[in-house]
Amino acid sequence: MSIKFQYNKTSLTNLGKQLKVRQNALPTLKNKESALRFSALAAKKEAERLERELEAKMKEYDYLAALWNEFEPDLISISGLEMGTVKKAGVKCPELLAVNYELKPFNAFVKPAWYADGVRILEELTRLGLESEVSNQTKKILDYQRRKTTQKVNLYEKVQIPGYQEAILKIKRFMEDEENLSKASSKIVKMRHAEEEEAEL
Repeated sequence: MSIKFQYNKTSLTNLGKQLKVRQNALPTLKNKESALRFSALAAKKEAERLERELEAKMKEYDYLAALWNEFEPDLISISGLEMGTVKKAGVKCPELLAVNYELKPFNAFVKPAWYADGVRILEELTRLGLESEVSNQTKKILDYQRRKTTQKVNLYEKVQIPGYQEAILKIKRFMEDEENLSKASSKIVKMRHAEEEEAEL
């Protein structure tokens, strides 16, 4: 990325300000990047933990597999989810607050005794599955934000800061050369005046 500038003091001042802004922002961006990396890793671990817990619970209830044929599939359904947002490393992420279920009335005296346990098991399994999904979404959001922050860190560190420093150096050298030429030309003019005055005497 080439930085546009002019060889004058105004451009030098503007470039100096831009450089300072980026140099001051860089440590903050690096801290944000590491916080996002840590939070994304924590979300990934949480999602994996919830998935393992869900698998373990499903295995735990394997002995009921034959009984599920008697269970009415539409007896319980999810009527809604209560979602919120929580900030992780400064990024808004989804949070599962509650799962609302709709349970169709059933006669406990007519239906098998394990129906109430079946309802509780389904609630537990769906909640774990949904929490795992929310953790995966959080991980994706944090990963995306981390990538964007890493790109900005790289842009500042490897492109813009060196570019501004190089441009400032070029302007300073140009202005020094101009000043040296000006001094040299004024010396030449003085010498000529002195020679002319000597010639007149």
